[in-house]
Amino acid sequence: MIKKYLLCALAAFSILPLGAKTPERQVAIVAHRGYWACEAGGQSHNSIAALKASQDLDFWGSEFDVNMTKDGELLVFHDDAVNGKKFKDYDHAEFADVTLPNGEKIPTLDQYLTQFEQDKTCRLVFELKCHDTLARQIKAVEQSIEKLKAHGLYDPKQVIFISFDLQECLIFAEKCPGFTVQYLGSEAERNPEVLAKLGINGIDTNFWKFYSDPTWYTLARRNGMSVNVWTVDDKEHMRTMIELGVDYITTNDPELCRELLQEMGVKELKAGKNFK
Repeated sequence: MIKKYLLCALAAFSILPLGAKTPERQVAIVAHRGYWACEAGGQSHNSIAALKASQDLDFWGSEFDVNMTKDGELLVFHDDAVNGKKFKDYDHAEFADVTLPNGEKIPTLDQYLTQFEQDKTCRLVFELKCHDTLARQIKAVEQSIEKLKAHGLYDPKQVIFISFDLQECLIFAEKCPGFTVQYLGSEAERNPEVLAKLGINGIDTNFWKFYSDPTWYTLARRNGMSVNVWTVDDKEHMRTMIELGVDYITTNDPELCRELLQEMGVKELKAGKNFK
């Protein structure tokens, strides 16, 4: 049944224009939550070790997740809660002793950005997690901008913003003109054309969306949007996304993606470089 579905999806996919394999064709590799799935990364999502592994292997970017605690501290962690305690309901002190699999404490955004400062060729793919009120959304965005400025990383060539929270995307777009802001969702009523009219200039979409709705990619390109795709860990899905023409591939296996780009003769966008 799954095989039949995939064959049908790929057939639908064939109506889309494939990315031309010209010398100018480049794809950026984004390590999902850092390059955590390796010895150097300590099998620890969003750890400083995982970020350093991304930097050491010269991947274009490293994606990470940011949550805000009740007292306004920004922590680099994916889920909205730890041991049943939601960040929005507890102060930072409640999470100070929580350890990641490699023994690190949950990093503050300040600590994480300090590591980014060590090698600025690695770009920040900054995911701000959803916050439950407009006041907290605004505060989380403003705090994020302040931290980036404090670490000398507030630069549209250095960071792109992503979020599942459309309101946060809109706030970033308003407060950070010239920056790439990519919406992570894939709801039909928030297709790329709708998002572009709202001022969002990029999408970062679950790769399955391109199989189920072949218009998603063409609408994004028609509206001049950057196209990122998550989270692509299977080689053949990577191949399809590369052939489609996406700009960025977010993956837990960035080395596999690098090998595939070489196999296909498609240039990997080098660390420290940006799309023109």
